[in-house]
Formats: sequence, C-alpha cells, structure tokens
Amino acid sequence: MWDLLLRGGRVVDPASGHDGPADVAVRAGRLAAVAPGLPPQRAAQVVEAAGSLVTPGLVDMHTHVWHGGGFWGIDPDAVAWRTGVTTWVDAGSAGAYSIDGLHRYVAKTSAARVTALINISGLGLVAETGEHHVLGHLDVDTAAGVAARLGDFVVGVKARIDKNTVGPNGLEPLRRAVELARRLSRPLMVHVGYGPPHVADILGLLGEGDILTHCASGAPTDLVSDGTLTDAMRRALDAGVVFDLGHGSGAFDFEVLDVELAEGVRPIISSDLHARSVHGPAFDLPTVMTKLLAAGWSLPEVVEAATVRPARAVGVDAGTLAVGAQADIAVFAAEEGGFGVLDVHGGVRTSPLRLANTATYVAGRLLPPVAAEPPPPWVPLSDAQHNAEEARRAETRGAAAPRLSRPADFAEPFPRGAST
Repeated sequence: MWDLLLRGGRVVDPASGHDGPADVAVRAGRLAAVAPGLPPQRAAQVVEAAGSLVTPGLVDMHTHVWHGGGFWGIDPDAVAWRTGVTTWVDAGSAGAYSIDGLHRYVAKTSAARVTALINISGLGLVAETGEHHVLGHLDVDTAAGVAARLGDFVVGVKARIDKNTVGPNGLEPLRRAVELARRLSRPLMVHVGYGPPHVADILGLLGEGDILTHCASGAPTDLVSDGTLTDAMRRALDAGVVFDLGHGSGAFDFEVLDVELAEGVRPIISSDLHARSVHGPAFDLPTVMTKLLAAGWSLPEVVEAATVRPARAVGVDAGTLAVGAQADIAVFAAEEGGFGVLDVHGGVRTSPLRLANTATYVAGRLLPPVAAEPPPPWVPLSDAQHNAEEARRAETRGAAAPRLSRPADFAEPFPRGAST
C-alpha cells in the first residue's frame, strides 16, 4: 500500500520529461509511482490535485538561512512550507569559523534539506559587508579542512567580490576562493556588484561549472553593453560558466535579463532570499519564477530552472519526481491572468501565470505552517514594508486563535458516555 497518492494534477517534471496529467504515489518517503490512473484504493491517504500543478520540490540555489548566526539569515522553515522549496543552498553565510553551527543548528533541525557554500572568508556574513578586508581570515587550508570534515553538506564555495567586500585587496580574495574550490573539486559561486573588481576581471578566473550569481543585476557595468553581452560574458558563457539569477533586494533588472535571454543565456532561477529580500521585491522563489514567465519563458522552462538545473549545478540529489527519488513535492495553484511583477528598479512586466503554493512535501511528509519572526532591527525596510509586516503578524495572530460561538460548532463527536 502507498502512504500517499496525489491524484489528477498536471505533473511537470523536466528531469524525467514528464508534462501532463498524472498521479503521484509515495511510499516510505520515496516516489513509488508516477502515472495516470493509479488506483486510489491502494493508498492510505488520497489528496485530490485536479486543477493543480505538481512539480518536484523546488531547489533554491542562492539563499541565506543561517538564522540567528549572521546579518542576513532567515528561518528556512518559515518559508519552505508555503513556497514549495524543499532544498536550500545557503550561499556563503558561514565560513570556516561558523559553518559547524550552520550545519548543527539549521541543517540538522530544518524540515527541508539544507546544504551550503562555504565562504572563503572564515567570518562569513556576520556583517553587511567587508568580510574580505583582512586576508588573514581567508585561510584556504583551514577552510578546506573544515569543508572536508562536513562532507556533502558543503556543496561549493562562495565569494562576494565587489568594491565593498574586498576593500583594498582587489582580486586576491577571489584567487583564494578559486584555490579552495579546486581543492575541494566543487563549484565556486561568485557574487558581483559595484566594481572594481569588474566583471571582466572576475570572469577570467572562473571555469566550467563555476557560478556567476546576480547575472541580471543592473549594478555591474560590464554584464551587457549596447544591447548585447560584453566580450567577457560571451567568453564565460562559451566556457561553461553557470549563470544564476540571485534576485535579492537589488540584483534583478528586466532590461539586463532581456539582453541576456536574447543572447542565449539561460540562468538558473534563485531568490537570494535573506532578511531584507524576503520582504520584497523577491519575496520567495515562486515569485521570482513568475518573473521569468513574464520575461517569456514557458512553464516547463521555469520549473526546470528551479528544480533539476540547480540540483545538478551543485551536485545535490533533488529536483526530480523520478520513481525511487526522495518524495520532495510541490503543489501549486497556477492562476491564469495578467499579473504585474517588479524588478528592483521599479520596472514592471506582466506574467500570464501566477504560482501560489498550496502544499509542500518533504520525503512524503506535508510541511506544517510555521510563522515567521519579525525582521531583525538592523534590516532597513520601507514604511510600506513595515506596515505589511505588522499586518502579517496581526493576521497570523488572528488565524492562530479562531473564535467559534455557535453550539453546533461544538457538536459532540462521540455519544455521551463513550470513551474519548
């Protein structure tokens, strides 16, 4: 007998090439069958999914979930249950000095899978920026030893390379990050922002499988130029560098994305979700996926870029509904219409579809609601964002304590005298 049967949804699983009506059966936390017309009498629990979109659990390749351990961290469980994200990749929140804590207190306690890119700086992201100012904290030997001890929890290396993070040290932090990634045989993810160092300098040190995040940002001046990719970006694309969206609070520009898509760039979709961007304009991974629909991608392309492609980029076993895989499943209401979406500069596009998560399963288990904590006091939010947060807290409080008043609402479920 199956433990769970999701019945009658549109299953979109690009990893296995499936797009169409099907049932999804789960047993002992793994996918047991995916096919139309599976017999419901074989399942202990049947969930009707007709009219819904059923996908593999989403893989968010650029997040910050060192909750309580740094400047940017959020609680992944407060987001996972309502968004369909079942695999989180923390992008450099912790370096050698604190990644044990991220592993012990977040990854081991989270309802979803949490992996990490180790920051080349031992400090990680304990502050807003500046982690590469003191080169003594960028000890490759120490980071390599720590990463090796943590095994497959560490899926890559992260370095933020812009004028604020590197200070007077230029490209040296990046050179050390490259050395660490090569020693670990794992990909390097590089954040770009306002230079120097400039994108052309950074890309010259990256190789096949390394990841350029914030690839559609309006901040660097040499991602695109005159309506085309710059020479450095073209060479990186040809060399097999992976491009990652990394939306965040300030790194997504529709006009830059338009140029890149026209030139053949197919970015991985990630949210760069953190203590500020969770309040907008990123909000969550399904919202960012909707923005790629607005940019002209098809639904299967969008699902692929948020499931199997990021899973493969960092080497995690996720992002598929193949029989035998862990039963990480996301269910969405796919609302048709015209939905306005924003980039970080106020640019507006219209998406033909909006994805609203209705259920998230990790290893076949439905994730329960988890209320998010208020933002930390050091995160600057606009008045509108503060008001929205207050409204969310009031709504959460009200929903947590319903008040029923009719006698019929409390009808006895058992006859009088029966054992309860």
